[in-house]
Amino acid sequence: MLGIIFAVVLLLVFFVIFVATRYKRCPSNRILVVYGKVGRDKASRCLHGGGAFIIPLVQDFAYLALEPMVIDIPLEGALSLNNIRVNAPATFTVGVSTDPIRMNSAAERLLNLHPDQIREQAQDIILGQLRLVIATLSIEEINKDREKFMTLINENVGQEINKIGLDLINVNVRDITDEVGYIQAIGKRAAAEAINRAKVEVAQQEREGATGEAQALRERTVKVAAEQASAVEGQKLAEQKQRVAVAALEADAIKGEAHSRREREIATAQREAEIQSAKKEAEQAQRIRVAEAEATAVTGENTSRAQMAESNARLAEIQADATKRSQVALAKAQEAVMLAQRDQEMARLARDQIAPQEIEKKRIEIAADAEAEKRRREAQGEADAVLAKYEAEAKGVQMVMEAKAQGYRKLIEACGSDPAVGPTLLLIEQLPKLVAEQVKAVQNLKIDKITVWDQGTNGNGRNATADFVSGLIGTLPRLHELAAQAGIELPAALGKLSERNGEHVAGKKKPEADSHG
Repeated sequence: MLGIIFAVVLLLVFFVIFVATRYKRCPSNRILVVYGKVGRDKASRCLHGGGAFIIPLVQDFAYLALEPMVIDIPLEGALSLNNIRVNAPATFTVGVSTDPIRMNSAAERLLNLHPDQIREQAQDIILGQLRLVIATLSIEEINKDREKFMTLINENVGQEINKIGLDLINVNVRDITDEVGYIQAIGKRAAAEAINRAKVEVAQQEREGATGEAQALRERTVKVAAEQASAVEGQKLAEQKQRVAVAALEADAIKGEAHSRREREIATAQREAEIQSAKKEAEQAQRIRVAEAEATAVTGENTSRAQMAESNARLAEIQADATKRSQVALAKAQEAVMLAQRDQEMARLARDQIAPQEIEKKRIEIAADAEAEKRRREAQGEADAVLAKYEAEAKGVQMVMEAKAQGYRKLIEACGSDPAVGPTLLLIEQLPKLVAEQVKAVQNLKIDKITVWDQGTNGNGRNATADFVSGLIGTLPRLHELAAQAGIELPAALGKLSERNGEHVAGKKKPEADSHG
């Protein structure tokens, strides 16, 4: 009897321990997933909180962690709406959902997976949806309307990760850049516009000042405009090169994306075909085990083969369509690159050949015009100088002639009735010059003795020498008078006039005259 009681107690203790070990409680940071035979048409039963009894051999259990997972998305080269590559690295925080439907989805797709595997699946989904969102927005919308950008990310990413039982907790886009510097250029343009507006306001205030300041501002504006024109020209050249590079990169990207999309669609189709095939095979096996007739199993197999053939046909259609779209996109990209290269070559030709020739032609024309103007002005100046010289000389000669004519007129008027007095006075006026020239001819001669050679006497009993001396002595008084009137002092050898009777007195020293027959 005692042994029976002990056995009953032992069985009771064993039963309590067994029940205690098979009853599983669910903590608040986990989801209890009971799988096995849990009900009709249900693969599992999920509990958040509470507990459940796990029936041995029929049921088993596992936990899904609810801790948030931080996923870094290093998105680079996403194609925006205006075909500009965008870099948008972001951090997403996700976690297993506690919604009943999503918990079952998480149990079906994420149970017994390592957190890194779950993070990898979520990362692939988020990356694809983030590229899709960026493809629907332009650079300006992404940069300015961040609220719209974040709303689209939450909607698209949230819907996709909900399918595998995850909820989107938070999104943090760290920085948005682009490969060609377009966003940075937008910021610089806004800053430049603000600076230009400030400069315009300052210029308007300074324009009310002095005229000289206004002129200086005008010259500065002209120089700034010239520099801006040069900057715009350089910017256009850079944009042209950028368009060529972007076109080439876009062609490669489109080709790569088409190839990736085609591979993904093929893999998806194959996975779906495999899933469908597995399901159908399982259903077929179940029907074979359950059904009593071989006809039902054969019908199920034929149906499965037909669906597999249809799936293969759809896969072939998808592959053909993807190949066609890839080839069309590649042809369009090559066409855009060739057009951009043509524009670049035309611009380079205009810059390197046509523009220097036009500049050289203009320089030669300006130099020729300047040289012609210089020669014309020099010739005009020389002609004006010669004309002025001759006019001055003519005017001087005219004035001298007029003065002489006026003097001659007055001299004739002063002479009165004797017209011979005028020429005599004029001769007297020139006599000092004549006498001075004659005196110069003999002033350096030293006469010690004068020898006269004569031929003898003439009919009057006088020789030629005596006649010459007599005539010379007779003319001395008149010569002295004429010299006195002219204010000239004759040499001492010619003697001088006496003050008493005006007679001529010879000098003390007389030259000796020798006659030689």
